[in-house]
Amino acid sequence: MKTKGKTFTILFNTAVGVVIAVTIFFLLRYLIHSSNFEETNDAQVESYINPISSRVGGYIEKINFDEHQLVNAGDTLVIIDNREYTTKVLEAEAALEDAKAKLQVLKADISAAKTGISVNNDMISVAKAKYIQKQQDLKRYKNLLKEEAATLQEYEQMQAKYDVSSSEFSASKNNLKTTNSKITALEATNNLLEAAVKQKEAQLEFAKINLEYTVITAPYSGRLGRKTIQEGQQIQAGQSLVPIINEDKKWVTANFKETQIEDMKVGQDVQIKIDGFENKTYKGKIEAIAGSTGSKFSLLPADNSTGNFVKITQRIPVKIHFLDTDISAIKAGMNVIVSVKKN
Repeated sequence: MKTKGKTFTILFNTAVGVVIAVTIFFLLRYLIHSSNFEETNDAQVESYINPISSRVGGYIEKINFDEHQLVNAGDTLVIIDNREYTTKVLEAEAALEDAKAKLQVLKADISAAKTGISVNNDMISVAKAKYIQKQQDLKRYKNLLKEEAATLQEYEQMQAKYDVSSSEFSASKNNLKTTNSKITALEATNNLLEAAVKQKEAQLEFAKINLEYTVITAPYSGRLGRKTIQEGQQIQAGQSLVPIINEDKKWVTANFKETQIEDMKVGQDVQIKIDGFENKTYKGKIEAIAGSTGSKFSLLPADNSTGNFVKITQRIPVKIHFLDTDISAIKAGMNVIVSVKKN
C-alpha cells in the first residue's frame, strides 16, 4: 500500500510539475511576444463588395450565373428582353433619317434661292436699262412737244411707257429684297434643322446605349454572391441584381487600441493569423493608419461635452495589405489576429 501511495505521489507531483512548466513556458512566450509585438484580435479581412445593378428596366430573359460563381471581367451575367429597346432604336433611326431628308430639301431650296438672286440681278439690269431709255425718250418728247414737233398724245404715250419701266425697275429691286429675306429665313430654318439632326443623333445614340444595357456583364473579375433573381422576373432601372466580390483586392482592417499605435508607421511589417487556417501565418505591411478613432466614423458619435462620461480606451483602424500572392482561400469577413513588430 505504501508503494502504491508513493507511486501516486510521484506521478501527481510529476504531473503538477509538467503543468507548471508548461504554464511558465507559455507565460514566458506570451511575455516575450507581447514585449516585441503589438497584437490585436479585433481585425477582419476586407474586400470590395459591389452590387451589380441594372441600368434599364424590363423582363429577365436569361441568367448566366450561379451563386458564388467565379466570373471574369466582361462575362455576361443577365440578359434582359430587348425587343422594346430595339424598337426604340429603329424609331430613332427613322426620326434621324426624316430630319436629314428635310435638311437636304431645305438646302436645295436655299441653293435655288441663291440662284434666283443672280436672275433678279439680271432682271434689275434689264429693267434699269429700259428705265434709263424711257427716261431719255420722255425728255426728248417733252422738248419735241415744246417745239410742237410731237403731239400731246405721243408725249402721253411715252409718259405711260416711262411709268411702266419705272415700276418694273422698282419691282425688280423689291424682288431682290424679297429673295434675300427668303434666304435669311431659309438659313435660320436650316440652323434649326441642323440642331434637330444633332438632337436625333443624340436620341439614336441614347437608344443604342439603352439597348446595350440589356446585356449586363461583370465589371471586374471576382466571385458572385447570393442569387436572388429568376428568369421572367420584372426588374427596375437601378435595381441590385447580385453582389460581386473583388478577389484580386483584399486587405485587413485591424482596430488597435490607442495605446498600441504610438510607434506604428506605414510600411511596417505585420504577421497575420487567420482563425480559419491553423498553422498558417501570412505576411503583410501597414498601408494606412486612420486619422480618427472608429467611434468618430459612427452614425451617432458620442458627445462627452457634459463631462459626465466613462473613459473608454478608443481603437484606431489600421489598414494592412497582404504580401502573399496566393490569398484566394481567404474570404472577406474572416476573423484574424494581427501582430505588428515593435521597433
